[in-house]
Amino acid sequence: MQEFIYYSDKGLDFPLPEHIYVASTHNKDEKTNFIVSNSDEVHGEVIADEIDFYISNSKDPIAKKIKNVEKLYEINAIRFDMAQDISFSQDVSREVLLIASAKQKESFLKAMVPDEFNLFHVLPDAIKSISGHIGALKAVVNDTFKDATLNISQIVWFKRDKSQKERSGVFDPLESSIDSTLATLRKNLTNYDYKKFTLYDQNICQYHERRVEICSKCEEVCPSVAIVKDNTTKHLTFSQIDCHGCGGCISVCPSGALDYAPTSRESIFTMAKLFRSNIVLVIPRIISLKGLEVSLRENILPLKIEGEKFLHESTFLTLLQESGSQVIFYSDFLSKGVKDSISILNQIYQKKYNKDAILVAANKEELQKAIDKVELIPESKYSYNEIGSRKREVFSLRLSHMIGEEDLGVVTTGEHVHYAKVKVDQDKCTLCLACVGACNVDALVADPKTYELRLNASLCTSCGYCEPSCPEKDCLTLKRDIIELKPSWFKEVTLAKDTLFACVECGVEFATTKSVEKIAAMMGPIFASFSPIKQRTLYCCENCKPKVMIKGGLLNA
Repeated sequence: MQEFIYYSDKGLDFPLPEHIYVASTHNKDEKTNFIVSNSDEVHGEVIADEIDFYISNSKDPIAKKIKNVEKLYEINAIRFDMAQDISFSQDVSREVLLIASAKQKESFLKAMVPDEFNLFHVLPDAIKSISGHIGALKAVVNDTFKDATLNISQIVWFKRDKSQKERSGVFDPLESSIDSTLATLRKNLTNYDYKKFTLYDQNICQYHERRVEICSKCEEVCPSVAIVKDNTTKHLTFSQIDCHGCGGCISVCPSGALDYAPTSRESIFTMAKLFRSNIVLVIPRIISLKGLEVSLRENILPLKIEGEKFLHESTFLTLLQESGSQVIFYSDFLSKGVKDSISILNQIYQKKYNKDAILVAANKEELQKAIDKVELIPESKYSYNEIGSRKREVFSLRLSHMIGEEDLGVVTTGEHVHYAKVKVDQDKCTLCLACVGACNVDALVADPKTYELRLNASLCTSCGYCEPSCPEKDCLTLKRDIIELKPSWFKEVTLAKDTLFACVECGVEFATTKSVEKIAAMMGPIFASFSPIKQRTLYCCENCKPKVMIKGGLLNA
């Protein structure tokens, strides 16, 4: 079976490699499957309309066009092969709840085919709560004397309560029409297909099982009930069936605990390598390219992406450095995380190259201006194998390479993408390492050989969990929303250092000097008033404490 097909009833002016099947006629009844098709006229696991867009608009010479068309097929094949968006199906029965006034009910029943649904009707004021998802919805309604729970598959809710986030299987005819709502209900009957859009690593999540809430950005930006937080257990629950697949949660996740299943960071990196010495034009797949006519300068290649909101500073920088060029982002909407990421990278590129990193175009006119302006930046090209690296590690290593030994000053981060620098008062720090235990991204570490508390600021997510974890008052603080563009930002620097204290009895080192001195300062006067021998135990290791007390007769009955 051939993986790729190029179909056009107009034919093609130049040849393509043999592994791309070229057809000018096609029988729609044929069940031939391809991995990548350029046209929705022929079934393909991936429909890549950017191929026709490139062929129609590019000013590349024929020889380069042939190579680049092949490259576009390979890029889409990589996306398909590396995608982790597993498909699922939910059973949907004929039980439908209608939340409407008497007049609205009458209009709905007139449009509905008699008995096509098992319809339950309640007035809007009777609704107390709704939970679940399409195929498994529960509505608690206020009955005459007690609450009743209705188990239904879909809900039609006239003037749906906007205070609730969107839930799968709940439809408002006032947002479309009664006929379109009925068409949707019918389409969903029997099976509702959906995909997995998010990948989650709780080990580096900045919300999971923290004593205090210091991050829940993903839940805040989610337009539906796909992400729900439990403030009691500090656990996140993901409902893939309720997920729109927009990817907004991915771009605001500070640690990289969330990744995008259709196109992960590793997938972006693998695809980015095929854009070397080309300019990347990023286009959300939701945007149709049919009929879009622009003058596409040489060396510009389109990259269609699933989801319009999942790209972040690490994935953008991967595209920038692997290609060695500026990037064009063609979208009429920028999510909160994407907007902050673009701002950060544009500040950095202005300081380093006197150019923006990413040119944003919201319409055809802006796109043509960006195409005319965009440039290769050969000196920005950098590649390394980032497979297996975390989000902040990728950004840190790539940015560190760009900065080198220069000091380019400071850039500010935004409302939704945060970086920070931890500061420690060395005089107050006892090296208890509570902050190290609180940091799950390895920004704060302890060196067991030199007894140092060390910080790699470039890995810090600015979650701030180290602040409430520090037992010393005014010892640890964060300088938030900055990135220092200098070598020390990317290297471990010492925040506090101490020596080990030797037991006054046996000479074995057993704790840091500051911690022993702190405890002795607190408890010494109390112990001294009881006995000088008891006071001495404050400076002894755990093996010598009982020996000293026995010798001093402190354990006698």
